[in-house]
Amino acid sequence: MHDELVDHLTRSSPLSRGEALRVIQDVLAYFDETTEEYVRRRHRELQAQGLVNAAIFERIEADLKYRAVAPPELSLRQLRRIVYG
Repeated sequence: MHDELVDHLTRSSPLSRGEALRVIQDVLAYFDETTEEYVRRRHRELQAQGLVNAAIFERIEADLKYRAVAPPELSLRQLRRIVYG
């Protein structure tokens, strides 16, 4: 399915064809997460690290800009509504 990318990885790294395909599949699965799923997951992770909501939502807001396909910009209020409904 991603032969061109697999070929590139096998030429530019020590990965075998099978390893390159697994890496690609893992990366695509990671970025397949919806914005809402990402926000909820990151909120749980950052909360588990002991951060407070104000810091959590600011961090998530900043992180969203660097996703592979950046979602529309969300306000802190919108982020809270994703987590808490």
